[in-house]
Amino acid sequence: MAAPLEVIVSSDSGSQLWNSTVFDLHSGSSLLSYRGGNSSARGLTVLGGQYLLSAQQGKNFINVWEIQRKDQLQQKIMCPGVVTCLTTSPNGLFLAAAVAEAIYLWEVSTGKLLCVLSRHYQDVTCLKFTDDSSHFVSAGKDNLALVWSLSSVIQLDLSHTPEPRHVLSRHSLPITDLHCGLMGAQARFATASLDQTVKVWELSSGELLLSVLFDVEIMSVTFDPCEYFLFCGGSDGNIFQVSLCSQSLSRDRSFQSDNDGNQVFKGHRNMVTCLSVSMDGTLLLSGSHDETVRLWDIQSKQSIRCLAHKGLVTNAVIMAAPANMFLPDSRPAVPLPRFSRHLHASEGDGGESGEVCVRIGLYTQEEEETYLQKADRLNSLMNAVTDKSVFGDGENTKVRVAELEEEVQTLKKVNKDLFDFSSQLLTKPT
Repeated sequence: MAAPLEVIVSSDSGSQLWNSTVFDLHSGSSLLSYRGGNSSARGLTVLGGQYLLSAQQGKNFINVWEIQRKDQLQQKIMCPGVVTCLTTSPNGLFLAAAVAEAIYLWEVSTGKLLCVLSRHYQDVTCLKFTDDSSHFVSAGKDNLALVWSLSSVIQLDLSHTPEPRHVLSRHSLPITDLHCGLMGAQARFATASLDQTVKVWELSSGELLLSVLFDVEIMSVTFDPCEYFLFCGGSDGNIFQVSLCSQSLSRDRSFQSDNDGNQVFKGHRNMVTCLSVSMDGTLLLSGSHDETVRLWDIQSKQSIRCLAHKGLVTNAVIMAAPANMFLPDSRPAVPLPRFSRHLHASEGDGGESGEVCVRIGLYTQEEEETYLQKADRLNSLMNAVTDKSVFGDGENTKVRVAELEEEVQTLKKVNKDLFDFSSQLLTKPT
């Protein structure tokens, strides 16, 4: 059988035999099971198509498997506390995890902890990257949604604490879920809250585009890939489909089921905590505290498959099947390093190689200057000595100028030789 294009990955809080399971999207058959612990809600993610990461429920570490080695943990990433949510950048370069009200951001290639963001006032409940990895959004029990620019977070100037690009405070109760659409920095994203509303925002401006009021608390939210519809999972087990192409110009709406695209999916008996849509926009996946995962046909609103679980469903997502997932003999292209637990690596926390994990730019000003920087500095000095008010006029000044000119010429020759050597190396036929 050929490897499936899309798969379902789900986890629950009660299974004693496996952490998460991979199902075939169209047949519902179980394909793989990853063993070891239980995943917390919004704590399951794939890193660069190479590794599966799972925040251990109620514990202060993240389980890591190579995507094709389901029976063997690759490592455990230790964290300062219980991880409340977890995400990775789509380009596979960064890992972000929330511990209480703080967000920890690691560089995957080195395992360095780049920064700790403490802008929330209560526990962070959701973390999501944009599809181009340029921004991420965090939301929490403090009713706030924060938009972060990755380039400003990973900044070199340590004199300024990173600040979010937007602080969105229109919810009146804790935010339970968020979903980022496509188009990178121009994306729209949605937030769901216990205040019975779902709000749609423009990421670039932070502007509120739409607010939909429901009769129940909303526990999960997602778009379809074309962003024609908004799907909202309620605390009563219903899933609400909201048309985003409605003729209504009102920014504030109350949900009403009608023939204009607003519909209700009925089938779950308890709150719907996870929602995901297939790549072609025809199938909706939902996970619930009734211990089931359901697959729905969006057009007919019918449940076409029900996958029973052993406990409350904590994660359920439709994803493109990673290339190595069904190749047991394959190995990740890049090995995963040991992840640091501290911004300033203490003794024994720098990894087995002895590498010291420090925040980016911490010792930038103490680095030895390059010969090009030295040449620029000497050239500035040479220009300055022509000012008689600084050095005066005399034989010593002329000698100093001659020495500086000679050193500048030497540095320029080194620069030219290096350029010529690099050019020859790059243009040399293979």
